[in-house]
Amino acid sequence: MNGAAQVTPQAVEYIRILPEIVLTIFGIIIMMLDPLMDERRSQRTLGAVGLVGALAAIVATLYQSQYPGVGFWGMVNVDSFSVFFHFLVTAVTAVVILTSYEYMEVQQIRAGEYYGLILFGAVGMCLMSSAVELVLIFIALEISSISTYILAGFRRRAAISSESSVKYFLLGSFATAFFLYGVALMFGATGSTSIAVIGQVLASGQPPVLAYVGIALMFVGLGFKVAAAPFHVWTPDVYEGAPAPIVGFMSTAPKAAVFAVLLRILFEAHAPGRLWLIWVVAALSMTLGNIGALVQDNVKRLLAYSSIAHAGYLLVAFAALPANGIPAAMFYTASYAAMNVGAFAVVSHLASAGERYVTMEDYAGLGRRSPLLAATLTIFLLSLIGIPATGGFFAKFYVFSAALQANLVGLVIIGVLNSAVGAYYYLRVIVVMYMREARQEVPVSPVPLGLGVALAISAVATIYLGVLPGRVLEYATRSAGDLLR
Repeated sequence: MNGAAQVTPQAVEYIRILPEIVLTIFGIIIMMLDPLMDERRSQRTLGAVGLVGALAAIVATLYQSQYPGVGFWGMVNVDSFSVFFHFLVTAVTAVVILTSYEYMEVQQIRAGEYYGLILFGAVGMCLMSSAVELVLIFIALEISSISTYILAGFRRRAAISSESSVKYFLLGSFATAFFLYGVALMFGATGSTSIAVIGQVLASGQPPVLAYVGIALMFVGLGFKVAAAPFHVWTPDVYEGAPAPIVGFMSTAPKAAVFAVLLRILFEAHAPGRLWLIWVVAALSMTLGNIGALVQDNVKRLLAYSSIAHAGYLLVAFAALPANGIPAAMFYTASYAAMNVGAFAVVSHLASAGERYVTMEDYAGLGRRSPLLAATLTIFLLSLIGIPATGGFFAKFYVFSAALQANLVGLVIIGVLNSAVGAYYYLRVIVVMYMREARQEVPVSPVPLGLGVALAISAVATIYLGVLPGRVLEYATRSAGDLLR
């Protein structure tokens, strides 16, 4: 560790939660500045503070990687695995803030707590990825969830937004209770809430029945957060009502953090009964998500069902052997984050005031009215399909390869068939944009600088992961080794 000798042990403890500290400080600064500013100045100024906070958290993550190890009485663990998810969450946070500049102005929503809540939510998501103690994971999950509950209802003038927030809160609280009860049962079965200790106990002999029940209940709570079937019923309504940039945030960053937790619990803790549970949920998620998306006319609802289907594809990797499944799951999470946050950035720009233009018909003729936006959205949709030269292709390739190496042929067949079904509704959007004339002229404003940067980052990341996936996969493989050790 370069320079580690000059840092005291007490300082190293805080370095192991440095990104969370940075995000919290900038979130507090935003909340303190908000009452001192008028509505017009707050839009850009507070957004700039939030963006600086997200970028500072990325720098803190890179600095933190020089000090791996366990901190705070064995509750957090900084390794290449946690650094990967820290970087992913903070990068998504920065892109969402860039996307939100124009959106907040067009929708005439006061910016104040909006950017603060995004940063506070990212605190919980980052903490989830490094936490190795179930009670701390629960606290981090609540920090993340409370922020997203509020953000989902931020379009206060729209009844559908308030409805989505209440629905998300009620069902989310119910799912959290399942997770907490599972933690209690796991403590009863093993005598500890430390993932490392639980793994030692469960690996040393025949797991008690209580451990199976505990794993199942925790999986219910976490399955809700990643919108996996049959815990997915909230997703279409919440995604439709929430602000479009927040949907991009909710569908990527919290999912990445929860998948990090799932990887730790299922592999590091040697969870019993893992294979059959994940097999069923993955198959259900892929099938129900794609079938539901086939009949959608609202683009946000279509992408919501798409999100359910992709949770299923990703869970296929969880059923594979750890050495292959963990890197595949991590690569898929990064690829999905890049293409989905970019897709919702386009949706947020085209939606206009009040999010009036979100139906399939509103996208007709977009290739003629705004060739750049249409081309960018096409890249993201082709990646969601899994077309070569995009991140989505290698993401699915690695996941299905890992499953085949684990002899999960039936699950791979279900996944490939569902990918073919998914191609239909993604291509349908592309056909509407390029091959159908608009019945009414939908206004398309010029792309502002912040949104342009956000789209460029997402598009470059999507193509980079499709053309040069080696470095990211190599890092994910090394991270899997750290996790399994």
